[in-house]
Amino acid sequence: MAHPRCNGQVERANGLILQGLKARIFDPIEKYGSKWIQELPRVVWGLRTQRSRATDYSPFFMVYSSEAILPTDIAFGAPHTQNYGEGEAETTWQIDLDLVEEHHLTAALQHARYEQQLRHYHDKNVQQRDFNVSDLVLRRVQTPGGKLTSPRKGPFIVSSIVVPGTYKLQREDRTDMGNPWNNKHLRRFYP
Repeated sequence: MAHPRCNGQVERANGLILQGLKARIFDPIEKYGSKWIQELPRVVWGLRTQRSRATDYSPFFMVYSSEAILPTDIAFGAPHTQNYGEGEAETTWQIDLDLVEEHHLTAALQHARYEQQLRHYHDKNVQQRDFNVSDLVLRRVQTPGGKLTSPRKGPFIVSSIVVPGTYKLQREDRTDMGNPWNNKHLRRFYP
């Protein structure tokens, strides 16, 4: 993949798995190179049965429309495993099937509310960066030369606004820079 950061959901899931694995296998005394293979199923199971803040349901529930019975519930005799009856299982299963659509709608509403809260929090802390024609700006270097080189180049002059947030630049000798630049790659230059 050319830009691994572009696939945020996969990167987030991988990060959660790595975080869970590190907590389980880190031992400063012992080598732990191959221990992750034994721990991976437990970590993935834990992530699948843990309630999501975004939907208020576990991923297991969203797929199977039923909460998972954990091995510890069986081992220690949790009340919902002790009170299980074969006769009630069929009626409970029918009720769960009837409520599947309602649970999915509830999860969608909760997810929309969660996304709205995230957007509000993000927008509250972001300052919009707008430039006017003839402002001096520095642009980000696409391929930095190393640690000690500057990550920005310039100053350049904003020659025109293509669309809000996208600008055409000129060098100081008034030669055109070519392609337009997005404002996330630009910083104001203060002489």
